[in-house]
Amino acid sequence: MNAPIRPATGAAPPFLTPLSPGEPVSRARLAQTLDSLLQPERFKDYGPNGLQVEGKAQIRTLVSGVTASRALIEAAIEAQADAILVHHGLFWRGQDGRVTGWMKQRLALLLAHDINVFAYHLPLDAHPQLGNNAQLGERLGLRTDSHFGEQDLGCLGGWADGRSGVNGGELVKLIEKELKRPVSSVNSSSDAIEKIGWCTGGAQGYFESAIAAGAQAYITGEISEPQAHLARECGVMYLACGHHATERYGAPAVAANVAAQLGLTHRFIEIDNPA
Repeated sequence: MNAPIRPATGAAPPFLTPLSPGEPVSRARLAQTLDSLLQPERFKDYGPNGLQVEGKAQIRTLVSGVTASRALIEAAIEAQADAILVHHGLFWRGQDGRVTGWMKQRLALLLAHDINVFAYHLPLDAHPQLGNNAQLGERLGLRTDSHFGEQDLGCLGGWADGRSGVNGGELVKLIEKELKRPVSSVNSSSDAIEKIGWCTGGAQGYFESAIAAGAQAYITGEISEPQAHLARECGVMYLACGHHATERYGAPAVAANVAAQLGLTHRFIEIDNPA
């Protein structure tokens, strides 16, 4: 395993010179801009980052979404997209490589309509301003003081407004109001929670690292059987807030930023997912 890599801090890498609105952008330029911003070479990941499906050479409309599902592809076709940016792409390490069933259906739609697919997994989680973790923290009113976990993906911090803390019930209500979905919590506390760890998506395996880093509560997307016991035994609150729900902010933030720089039309398409 590679040594942990801390996400970059400070300003994002400089963009290329913005184009006039409505002027098409080459596929190569969009790829270069995304790679420069998200720096995929810094991460050991579970699948290929960057361009996964080649489509039109010239791009005017960029659609963003969480997952390259058939529903998102069909919606992108309706929106006359030339390219799609997602967090969960089509290809993952260890999957069956045959183009049959659902994979054939997705690829057939993309190729028939000549749509590019760009996917960034861990790089999109980790970007210090636009990534899933940063965007979730911002919406919950949290500041990032340090990082923990594999490749330093987890965030640890307190309340950005300097408040002394909230109790477990208040924290659940705050998250449910922002994410608009129920939260599953274990070991809720009446004490003021000041130090919070979080990592979006399926990051239940980072819970022990969050505990070791001093978190009083840990926010992520999913929970597995061991985490309930650890929460009770270690006295740290665990909040499972939805894999999709916690990861629906990074892709549109990155796409909107890049689209503004390159003069592209951008649209985020939400495909609801209960997970």
